[in-house]
Amino acid sequence: MNKGRLAGYGVGSIGTGVFSTVPGLLLLFFLTDVLAVPAALAGVVVVAPKALDVFFNPIIGAASDREAVRTARRTKLLLTGALLMPVAFATMFLSPSSGYAGAIWVALAFVGASVAFAAFQVPYVALPAEMSDEPDTRLRVMTWRIVFLTLGILIAGGLAPAVVDAGGGGRPGYALMGAVVGAVVLAACLIATLSTRWVRSRPGGDVLGLVAAFRLARGNRPFFLLMTAFVTQAVGIAIMLAAVPYVATYWLGDYSLTSILFVCVVGPSALAVPVWSALARRFGRLRCFTVATVVFAVAALVNYPLGAAGSKTVLGAAAVLGLCYAALQVLPLALMPDAIVADAARTGQVQAGAFTGAWTAGETAGLAVGPGLYALMLAAGGFLSSTFDAPVTQPGSAKTALLLGFTVVPALLMLASLPILRAYGRARTTTGN
Repeated sequence: MNKGRLAGYGVGSIGTGVFSTVPGLLLLFFLTDVLAVPAALAGVVVVAPKALDVFFNPIIGAASDREAVRTARRTKLLLTGALLMPVAFATMFLSPSSGYAGAIWVALAFVGASVAFAAFQVPYVALPAEMSDEPDTRLRVMTWRIVFLTLGILIAGGLAPAVVDAGGGGRPGYALMGAVVGAVVLAACLIATLSTRWVRSRPGGDVLGLVAAFRLARGNRPFFLLMTAFVTQAVGIAIMLAAVPYVATYWLGDYSLTSILFVCVVGPSALAVPVWSALARRFGRLRCFTVATVVFAVAALVNYPLGAAGSKTVLGAAAVLGLCYAALQVLPLALMPDAIVADAARTGQVQAGAFTGAWTAGETAGLAVGPGLYALMLAAGGFLSSTFDAPVTQPGSAKTALLLGFTVVPALLMLASLPILRAYGRARTTTGN
C-alpha cells in the first residue's frame, strides 16, 4: 500500500485525536474554573453525553455495515460526522451563562458533538480491516494512524490551551479555541473521508440487525477481552489528562504550563510509535503491549512525590509516560483488526462495523468515565469551583486529590489491566485469533 493512501487514511486521526483530547483535557476545567459549575455536577456533564455514545456507537456500527453492504463503502456516515462534529464542538464553548444554566448548555452541545463524532469514528475505525488481508499491512496502517493520532493529540494539548491564553482566557479565550480547533477537525476529517473512497468493503452473508450482530459476536472472546483491557487503560489515561490543567495551575503554580506538561506526557509518543511498531514485529505485539503497560504504571507512580513537592522536574519525568503512551495506543489497535478478520472467517458475516462500534463505544465510555471519576475525586477533596475573574485558594485536601488523579490512580488502573491482557493472550492462542 502506497504512502499516499496511508497518509490519506491516517490524517483523519488528527481530527479524532483533537476532538477526543480537548474535552478530556479542558472541558472539566472550563466548567469548574470558568463557568463556576460545582465539581460534582461538572462530572455529570462530562460523563452523561459520552455515556449515550455507549448506546449510539453500536447502532452506528450496524448502520455502517448496512451501508457497506448496499454501496461497498462507508462514505456517507464519514461525511455526515465530518461536517457536523466541528460545529457542535465549537458550540460547547459558547455558553452565555454560568452555573447550572451553563452546565445545561454544555451538556446539550456535548451530546450533539458526541453523536456526530460517533458517525465519523465508527466507520473510520472499521476501514483498516477492509484495507488489507495481511496482518503486517494492517499494522502498518495502524502505525500511520497512530502517528497522525499522536499529532492530533499534540495539536490539541499544545494548541488549545495556548489559544485560550491568546484569546485572553475566560469565555473569550475558550470561544476562540472552540472555533480554531473546530476548523482543524473539519479539515482533517474531510480529507480522510475523500481520501478513503477507494476502500471497498467485502461483505459476505446477510445484513445483520444490531441485536443479531452482537449475538453472533459473543463468540469472539479474544476481542472482548482485548477491548476490556483497552477500556480500563483508557479510563486511567483520561483521568490523567483531565488532571493536567489542575496540576499545572494548583501544584506547579501556572496554568500556562498546561500545554507544556501535556506535550511532555504525549510528545515523545510521536517518535516512539515507529519504534514500538518495529519492536512489535520482532518480539510480538502482546508482549510489547504488556511491557509498556508496566512501565507506564511505574512512571506514573514516580510522578507522585515529584508533584507533591511542587517540582517542575515532573515535566521531564512525564516524558517517560509519553514513550509508553505510544504503545498503549498503537498496539491494541493493531491487534483489534486481527480479531475482526478472524471473526469474519468464523461466521461469514459482515461484522467490522459492529465490532468497531462496540470498541469505540467502550473507548468513548472510558474517556468519559475518566474525567467523571476525576470530578468526583475533586468533590471528595473539597475542591472549590470559581470563575476566571475570581480565582480561589484550594484546600490541601483538594490539592492532594487532584495530584492523585495524575499519578496513583492511573497507575493502579494500568496494573488492573494486566490480568485481562494475560487472559486475552490465552484466549487468542486457544481460538487462533
